[in-house]
Amino acid sequence: MPIIAARRYHNGMTQNEALPLTGEPREALPAHAFDWVGLCEPTPDEMATVKRQFCLHPLAVEDALNPQQMPKVEVYGRTLFIVARTAEFEEGDKIAYGQTAIFLGHDFIVTVRFGSSRAHHPIRRKLEANPERMAEGVDYVAHAILDFIVDGFAPIIERFEEAVQDMEERAIDTFPEPSTIRRIFRVRRQIRRFERIAGPMEEVCERLATTDLPNIDPAAHVWFRDVLDHSRRALARMRGLKDTLASIVETASLLEQHRQGEMTRQLAAWAAILAVPTAIAGIYGMNFQHMPELEWRYGYPMVLGAILAVCGGLWLRFRRIGWL
Repeated sequence: MPIIAARRYHNGMTQNEALPLTGEPREALPAHAFDWVGLCEPTPDEMATVKRQFCLHPLAVEDALNPQQMPKVEVYGRTLFIVARTAEFEEGDKIAYGQTAIFLGHDFIVTVRFGSSRAHHPIRRKLEANPERMAEGVDYVAHAILDFIVDGFAPIIERFEEAVQDMEERAIDTFPEPSTIRRIFRVRRQIRRFERIAGPMEEVCERLATTDLPNIDPAAHVWFRDVLDHSRRALARMRGLKDTLASIVETASLLEQHRQGEMTRQLAAWAAILAVPTAIAGIYGMNFQHMPELEWRYGYPMVLGAILAVCGGLWLRFRRIGWL
């Protein structure tokens, strides 16, 4: 069985022997004692052994084995069932999502992890080094796990913030290249998916922090409120990034429209200037027999002078109003 760790704790202290998972129903534990079992991607048969030993509800076990569940909190008899989603960068800007299911009884906590490479060893070592905190019970351990998961969102948000800031600066300096535009929409799609995960996580933390639930001491609500605050800040930052990306697209579009407008004005100005010699040349190119100017000694220089004067006047006018 893919057991990451299985130990019994009494008054916050670790028992020397590893907890055997035999599938036999457990005997009652003494006061201030609980079992903590961590599993990573167990098979249905392996999970059935844990189900029998800890009397877990079959529907909760089924959800724990399905790594596509949304974050939620459910009560099955005297057991509290929590589903949390994890997220971490895999390669480049790609986010790998995972799931951690938590079974919380009055004297046990079982975690089932799928798809996440962030093991819970740091949490266990930290709590084992502080027996007073471990002695708080299973609700405090559940808080530590959720806090670990929510804090794992921070590196993702920071990476996105750097990417969005870079795209924002590029969009202001020059109109984005097609590759940059594709990246903007790719990042925005990832942020939306992350938001669909972080939103329900906030609801989970809020329920744990404000609702009377089995195996959650009201005194532990303050710890879950801290996790709730972290999840709200993470969600607010991601929503801010989504708004920034929308502003980048809008700003880039406005800048491009302005650039195209300037080009249109310049083309119109030069078309008006070039229309003058074209019109005059067209008049004198009609080959009429009776055109008095053709016999005039100064006709040619006067026509050139008129063309230069009118074109120069138009150029100055367009220059003054900012079209050229």
